[in-house]
Amino acid sequence: MIARLHFADPAYLWLLLFIPGAIAWYWYKLRHYSVPMQLSSTAVFRQMTIGWKHYVRYALFGLRMLAIALLILALARPQTNMNRQDISVEGIDIMLATDISSTMLAEDVKPNRIEAAKEVAIDFINSRPDDRIGLVVFSGESFTQCPLTSNHAMLINLFKEINFGMIDDGTAIGDGLATAINRLKESKARSKVIILLTDGINNMGSIDPQSAAEMAELYGIRIYTIGVGTMGSALFPVRTQYGMQYQRMEVQIDEALLKKISALTNGKYFRATNRQKLQEVYKEIDRLEKSKIDVTEFNRKKEEFMPFLIFALLLLTLEFVFRFAVLKLVP
Repeated sequence: MIARLHFADPAYLWLLLFIPGAIAWYWYKLRHYSVPMQLSSTAVFRQMTIGWKHYVRYALFGLRMLAIALLILALARPQTNMNRQDISVEGIDIMLATDISSTMLAEDVKPNRIEAAKEVAIDFINSRPDDRIGLVVFSGESFTQCPLTSNHAMLINLFKEINFGMIDDGTAIGDGLATAINRLKESKARSKVIILLTDGINNMGSIDPQSAAEMAELYGIRIYTIGVGTMGSALFPVRTQYGMQYQRMEVQIDEALLKKISALTNGKYFRATNRQKLQEVYKEIDRLEKSKIDVTEFNRKKEEFMPFLIFALLLLTLEFVFRFAVLKLVP
């Protein structure tokens, strides 16, 4: 529980500006309003010492200014606001299934498809601090690069390490899905999600993508599919005997299959033709899959002006006693 002090009527605090003006006037009066006296000699005063009453007279003005300041603060009605928040978070378990086949080196999405996919996915991971996220990579086969974890720093480091050539080339969409499903099937999370990103057609693997989607539906897993790549053709780097060269090749994405996978699991299919579109896709998925946060808030206000008022009255009483009883000053 946290207590915060605030003022219910803060406009009265402007009256505090009166105090510096009063101090300035008091100082001016001391310097310029002395009474002239004519004496034949000042020798008699040389043996005299300044007593404590001399200083107390000036301290009385300080007591009065402090009392006035406290009265102004009391007028502004200081209050403490005691509040407590009970927050419960129901996270979402998300597996990222990312294609790392040779076609992901195409540079129609800058700097290339695989690097753009990594960078945008890392931004997505950073935007989901309350969720467990894991990573599966696939090309001709698939494997788990990182299991479900809430340690996003470790996940991001493992994500940065993925690249083409880690496993045999090809596009095994079904195997990639099956590996991700295997990581999610035992999850107790309120929502289980796979984000599958690919730029090709299923041409390898032992598991049919549609069968994998049916398995995901059985376990209550929603699949969002992303087809990355321009419409038409794109430049692909090809290693030849003369070194790395670029060839223009047709972009082939099995959109019908990806749409069927997402529709079967109550997900959604997206097409990202450039980096900006890919960022928009992840932002859309981020909006669709929000963690449930329950917040119960308790507030209690307590008036705190009384200590200010009591202390001000004590100071005024102290000033009165010293002024008229101790120093016996004439009003």
